[in-house]
Amino acid sequence: MSEKHSQNPFVSETADVTGLVPRGLRIGAALSWRFLTVCAALYVVIWLIGFLSVVVIPIAIAMLLAALMAPAVSRLTTGPVRVPRGIAAAIVLIGGLIVLGGLLTFVVVQFSDGLPSLQKQVTDSLHQIQTWLIDGPLHLRQEQIQDFIKQAIGFIQNNQSSITAGALTTAGAVGEILTGFALTLFVLIFFLTGGDQIWTFLTRAVPSNVRVRVDVAGRRGFASLVSYVRATALVAVVDAVGIGVGLAIMRVPLVIPLATLVFLAAFIPVIGAVIAGTVAVLVALVTNGFIGAVIVLGIVILVMQLESHILQPWLLGRAVRLHPLAVILSITVGLVTAGIPGALLAVPLLAVLNAGIKSLLHEENPDPADVDVLDDKASQPNATPDATPDATPAKKK
Repeated sequence: MSEKHSQNPFVSETADVTGLVPRGLRIGAALSWRFLTVCAALYVVIWLIGFLSVVVIPIAIAMLLAALMAPAVSRLTTGPVRVPRGIAAAIVLIGGLIVLGGLLTFVVVQFSDGLPSLQKQVTDSLHQIQTWLIDGPLHLRQEQIQDFIKQAIGFIQNNQSSITAGALTTAGAVGEILTGFALTLFVLIFFLTGGDQIWTFLTRAVPSNVRVRVDVAGRRGFASLVSYVRATALVAVVDAVGIGVGLAIMRVPLVIPLATLVFLAAFIPVIGAVIAGTVAVLVALVTNGFIGAVIVLGIVILVMQLESHILQPWLLGRAVRLHPLAVILSITVGLVTAGIPGALLAVPLLAVLNAGIKSLLHEENPDPADVDVLDDKASQPNATPDATPDATPAKKK
């Protein structure tokens, strides 16, 4: 065999080619095809998530709401008066819906009550703008302003079909939102009543030799999510109070509805606060004039700086152990790839992955009984949280 091989120079030369390739090039090629494989797999996963976004987004929002409500459910089930988990979940869920519905109803009623005076102020502001356009530095004629208004009306009439189609699209989007809300509520009920059993069932698909590590990593990821939701709620309260006090000092109407809008929008990192702040500045511009709007803008910027430089690094940084640059980049990527839902879910997803991966890398033989999803220390892979039989949701009741 060796003699036949030595008589075939082509085979010999071919066998020696690999040794002639520089080691750096071989390593680069190996890394390149592996990198391309990972990118292809991520692309398929992202495509599937986008294709199933009608289902994925409600499930993700239900997970966030479950992280927000899980501490209350656990306290009802492990407190001095032990309430059955199903009843505790129903109490917390109904209470949360009442609070959310009350807030939204209050905002709508306040806006409705203040709408007539706001319309009058808008009309007065438009007259002031028209007077400034005529008597100000532009020196426009009344005919030019009327022509501009007629052109705007003509543009609307010429594009009536497009506007109608957009209204129909909006109506379809409202239907999708209602469907998503119903699905979110349905999934949330099962997360609150049997989340531990659902997770245990999912871990059965993992090989038995690493099942415990994956179980602990998942629980630590959920603990990080609970910490993230707590910190975000506290930041939202500070934003709402700060901007609300500033609007009250400036005597801007609809202070409480605008502060409530700021609180709800603050759960969307960076983007929500900007949108709510813009609405507040526009209301101040209509009601208090240009100087008042500039002052309100300064108040909003001051609160946003307080949030971005003090509250988020201190609260969110301690809660989820993420660098501020990672937070900003994840929000940007989420916004580009999936819009507002992506921006809302990017940081929680990164926090869960960060805590879970750290747990997998740092703990060889973790004990599931030491994981308490209601303990902030549980999200830290090297922590040793105090485990008590009553506060450990991992234990079967």
